Amino acid sequence: MRAETHTLKIIIDQILGWLIFLAFSPLFGLLAVLIRLDTPGPVFFRQVRIGQGGRPFVAYKFRSMVDKAVTMGLGLNVAVDDSRITRVGHFLRQTSLDELPQIFNVLKGDMSLVGPRPTLPYQVAAYNDFQRRRLLMKPGITGWAQINGRNTIPWEKRIQLDVWYVENWSLKLDLLILLKTIRTWARQEGLYGPSGVNYDFRPLNTELSQRVTNVYS
Repeated sequence: MRAETHTLKIIIDQILGWLIFLAFSPLFGLLAVLIRLDTPGPVFFRQVRIGQGGRPFVAYKFRSMVDKAVTMGLGLNVAVDDSRITRVGHFLRQTSLDELPQIFNVLKGDMSLVGPRPTLPYQVAAYNDFQRRRLLMKPGITGWAQINGRNTIPWEKRIQLDVWYVENWSLKLDLLILLKTIRTWARQEGLYGPSGVNYDFRPLNTELSQRVTNVYS
């Protein structure tokens, strides 16, 4: 990636990020109130994710499940009829508005509007050399994999699409992804896997998985 185009991507992220934040500020407030009135717990769900170059950061989402949901039921997996999803959470997930607070991550410089989705530390610990190439760019709110199947395709395929994006990145490609994201959002495509469950990426090395999960939990 040429330095000047990398800088331009950062500038575009900041300009569009602030415009989105200002435009949706009233919605932020409304959703925050609805979440607090619906079930006990924080407004935001915070989770350590891995960003560009393998650096950890805290990603923000609107809480769409009961508090401490990751310790219950399917854990990190989510089903379309998951009892842990709150009433407001169903709306947030159907509209993907639960991802809206990641605008804060964009403004902080941890994420981009477009890029590979940020994943968990233990997942990254299990990557092979090819898969680690998706860490060469900042993670994004939307990305190439999100408009080409999202949760309907297996993790291995999603990572392949992310690496293709990293290797073929351009501002024109980012614009294409943003435009197609609007269509994907309107059609509510890829919200859940083919079986109705969003399965977590599970590394083969379960001992490594547990060790890294404990470090970041």
